[in-house]
Amino acid sequence: MSRTRTALLAAMALVAGATGTAFAVDPGAAGVAAVPCTVDYKIQNQWSTGFTAAVTITNNSAAKSSWSLKWSYAGNQKVTSGWNAKLSQSGAAVTAANETYNAQLATGGSVSFGFQGSYSGSNAIPATFTLDGVTCNVDDGGPGGPTDPPDPGGPSNRVDNPYSGAKVYVNPEWSANAAAEPGGSRVAGQPTGVWLDRIAAINGAGGKMGLRAHLDEALRQKGSGELVVQFVIYNLPGRDCSALASNGELKADEIGRYKTDYIDPIKAILADPKYASLRIVTTVEIDSLPNLVTNTGSRPTAVPQCDVMKANGNYVKGVGYALNKLGDVPNVYNYVDAGHHGWIGWDDNFGPTATIMKEAATAEGATVNDVHGFITNTANYSALKENNFTINDTVAGKSVRESKWVDWNRYLDELSYAQAFRNQLVSAGFNSNIGMLIDTSRNGWGGAARPTGPGATTSVDTYVDGGRYDRRFNAGNWCNQSGAGLGERPQAAPATGIDAYVWMKPPGESDGSSKAIPNDEGKGFDRMCDPTYTGNPRNNNNMSGALPDAPVSGHWFSAQFRQLMQNAYPPLS
Repeated sequence: MSRTRTALLAAMALVAGATGTAFAVDPGAAGVAAVPCTVDYKIQNQWSTGFTAAVTITNNSAAKSSWSLKWSYAGNQKVTSGWNAKLSQSGAAVTAANETYNAQLATGGSVSFGFQGSYSGSNAIPATFTLDGVTCNVDDGGPGGPTDPPDPGGPSNRVDNPYSGAKVYVNPEWSANAAAEPGGSRVAGQPTGVWLDRIAAINGAGGKMGLRAHLDEALRQKGSGELVVQFVIYNLPGRDCSALASNGELKADEIGRYKTDYIDPIKAILADPKYASLRIVTTVEIDSLPNLVTNTGSRPTAVPQCDVMKANGNYVKGVGYALNKLGDVPNVYNYVDAGHHGWIGWDDNFGPTATIMKEAATAEGATVNDVHGFITNTANYSALKENNFTINDTVAGKSVRESKWVDWNRYLDELSYAQAFRNQLVSAGFNSNIGMLIDTSRNGWGGAARPTGPGATTSVDTYVDGGRYDRRFNAGNWCNQSGAGLGERPQAAPATGIDAYVWMKPPGESDGSSKAIPNDEGKGFDRMCDPTYTGNPRNNNNMSGALPDAPVSGHWFSAQFRQLMQNAYPPLS
């Protein structure tokens, strides 16, 4: 179900406070004379001097090859920055014109953009919008016109950003583990993701809560307000083809079992009307689709098992099936895993990864409307923002991109990558109002080793290595990284295009065992989790940087959690 369509059906009355919507009508409703265009204007966040807003235009007239939307403010609102449209303002009058990548607006088609603004006093919703000179949201006043209430039986009640104005579920099992550590009470109340990493996790395994138990607890925590509960959908056949620590229970060809024994039962539980008041965020299948780009074919990073998964198509089919089925649940918000900058940030990975995500999002009955957004850095360690150097810096006659650390990547950190990749995804055919999540659970890199300024300008390597927050040997290192710290605390709408910073990976849960440990969870031993491992082409043959004495992936790793707290940035108080 399209988020734009959802907003259109839901939008009618002006809502006071931090969220407001300009009225719109459903041009497909019985007895309604079609209006030429509708505009859904929502204030997403509002504070004492500023606000962010999302605007969706639906064109009910002839197809357009370009468009321009205009409105005027009754107060002193000023647009300060925007995205997905060219915004200008003269006095109270604002104009939003298309970008090159979203100029086409078909009959019945929608386009969305957003902006940040400032204000003082009141922040009233504009009363009138015109699209290419034609007034929107106005029909002939017949039955079902703008004065009639919307149909409450619409297929979805999704909001643009599920995290805005909502609490986020605190997993009591993770919280208890955190609180049991010295100083852990400082973060034990933070929300984290719940990982459904095998079929048995749906009903609960090893004494742990199952999906229904978490949803019931989420209802209890919700009270009378809004609440987001986060689940990681993570059990593809042939899972994690380039790694061993998190290989799953399903073999490469078990796509049928993935559908019937894993996704279908999850969908059935999430669709229970009992849970309809929750905002359910699903992170769909981390570490899957990017592998089909970076670790296949003749590349030096190729892995035979990834070639198998590309050939059988079961990653694409599995992700498509999950998006289709879970997207049918009106209060589910699907976010697809999009790797991280140290994986996808190179030119030959960036565009092809967005393309294969579009392929998966239109497979097995899914459409791009089943994708609410994407998530980067899930269970990884890439720094949120590198402040001590930029990708455009030159030192000793060499670009920062030539340093061993950056290695010709176009991105230094997750925020710049997530924002740029969002634009790439829109260009690939995803809806222009998709939002991004960034997992900041373990990318703080604080503590005594955190640089306070740029490195020495002796060479480009001393400059970058001396100033970078991310202290890994290589950005390809991913297992239980030594020196890492808790990152930014979960928060809604922290930056342009970003729906939230989240702790999708629960801090303190291992990425994989440091040595082979027998288990019944289908999880193997990966040398990247071995502190003595000297590397492979996927981490440029560097040391693994992993902590010693780690348990099997997903199990509590006390030593790591204590180090994460010690190196937290922002620091813990």
